[in-house]
Amino acid sequence: MRLQDYWGIGPKTSERLVEALGTERAVEAIESADVRALVDAGLHRGRATRILRRANGEAGMDVLATGDARSVYDDLLGLAADAALTAHAADRIRVLTPLLDRDAVEERLDRVVAARDAWSGLDEADREAVADAFAAYDEADGSDLAAVETAVALREAGLTDGPFADVGALDGDRLRDAADALADVRGSIDPAGDLGGEDIEIASGADAELDRLREQLSATRDLADSAFDVLESVRDGSLRDFEALEAATIEHVARETEVDPATVRSAAPDEALDAADFVSGTLRDLVAELETAVDEREAAVAADIRERLGDEPEADEDGVDADDGETTVARAATAVSDAAFLLSLGRFAAENGHVRPTLVDDGIAVRGARNPFLGGEVQPVSYGVGSHSLADEAGVASADAPPTGDRVSVLTGANSGGKTTLLETLCAVALLASMGLPVPADAAEVGTFDRIVFHRRHASFNAGVLESTLKSVVPPLTADGRTLMLVDEFEAITEPGRAADLLNGLVTLTVDRGALGVYVTHLAEDLSPLPDAARIDGIFAEGLTNDLELRVDYQPRFETVGKSTPEFIVSRLVANAGDRGVRAGFEHLAGAVGEEAVQRTLSDAEWAANDE
Repeated sequence: MRLQDYWGIGPKTSERLVEALGTERAVEAIESADVRALVDAGLHRGRATRILRRANGEAGMDVLATGDARSVYDDLLGLAADAALTAHAADRIRVLTPLLDRDAVEERLDRVVAARDAWSGLDEADREAVADAFAAYDEADGSDLAAVETAVALREAGLTDGPFADVGALDGDRLRDAADALADVRGSIDPAGDLGGEDIEIASGADAELDRLREQLSATRDLADSAFDVLESVRDGSLRDFEALEAATIEHVARETEVDPATVRSAAPDEALDAADFVSGTLRDLVAELETAVDEREAAVAADIRERLGDEPEADEDGVDADDGETTVARAATAVSDAAFLLSLGRFAAENGHVRPTLVDDGIAVRGARNPFLGGEVQPVSYGVGSHSLADEAGVASADAPPTGDRVSVLTGANSGGKTTLLETLCAVALLASMGLPVPADAAEVGTFDRIVFHRRHASFNAGVLESTLKSVVPPLTADGRTLMLVDEFEAITEPGRAADLLNGLVTLTVDRGALGVYVTHLAEDLSPLPDAARIDGIFAEGLTNDLELRVDYQPRFETVGKSTPEFIVSRLVANAGDRGVRAGFEHLAGAVGEEAVQRTLSDAEWAANDE
């Protein structure tokens, strides 16, 4: 396959990848979603991520039917990547895409939930040990030695089954032997390499004889680079003939390089034109002889290291060679990379209280859901559209049991009441579930969607915005397959009367197309009678806190029209106004929205403060 056949790779990018990696390695990096390889080749990390998302999950990316849906997707993966235990795991997380195959979703959920439970089951000391092992692995840039040492740490922490079965399958004795051998190596070893030593860089201290030869070679090269100075050092008035100069040269070189004099003598030329030719020839040939000796010793040490690593494929528990033919080191590197990826996702789920969603044919429903992008104490909410069973569970309060069977809900209520946040929460739940990841809720049922349309409120009152919005939300709704519509405040882009007409049309179209939808609006009273498969829910503001913050019950009340309650907002503005003229202006608005309601709100807030 040509590199330019991949999404986002043009002639210049292709040329850069070929120059840095070669065509075959570049294709391999793209197919294996290797962000690091593309970044090392000179691509910006964000661009590399986008290319790999399309290359490995283009159909899944089509689920993100709007820019706002893609924004939530990017933000979710950013949060998950922040919990990654290694940089490579973070890269792998960033290229996750929605999965269209139900079995693939279930399989990933199995593995991530097991990883979540494994992380939760570690005590603080083991978590710290595992995190430290992965940090060392990262610091060593994923070297073979770091991979083996991390595998040992994971085994010692008990992470050897379930999603970490590959780590558990490694032979502990071979891992320790490999760690000892790899301590003598710099960089990584090509498992397919021969024993010639060309693919192994032997570390200093691995072999005393090799260290001695290297030191002698280095010293001899230094002398060869300054042969004239050597000649000046050995030439003095006491030397009566050429033979004396030869002897002095051999003695000087042997002393400065610690090479045996006999070895230096064997490197000396039999015939030399003059003293300078003798000195330079001796040093030149000695360098060549020592280079050969170093190469031979490196090959011998490399062969010994390979033998200690065990180049034969590792056997399974029954003593049968593994089918993959990989060495212990190669298997450890793969197992550690996969473990880092899964444990990072498990850590993200565990630290944020995410649960496994139940995959259903049609519908989305959550109980105790939390917006993943909000910090601090957040009121969990329960909501749903479509068919689900959360309403049928015994012991569940009616407020936490959203109705089942409705295709569309129209969500109304207080300004700053969390309606948009609820849409974003539902979008996040649907996207996480589509990627086979746990979701931020106490319980959730999520269907499979071919398209997720999330459209935030865009406050620009002109025909261009209206047209672009309709082009964004209507085509996905009319396409074949299952669509989830999450649309915020249509009235922000056209006059209220016409917005109500358009919203009515979208609701009926959603029902007619068999899609699911949640539409946020302040125009509930202006809507024509809704289809039987649609309902209206409301979020209510209950007043102001003693700090004059809006007090909202974020849990929607089902089949109840909410109120926008502008008097609460005006009350806060009146109370906070420091300028007398500005305060008078807000008081005038208080009269417009109901001065009595404003005064009652301020009085309630004052009483609440006194009670505390």
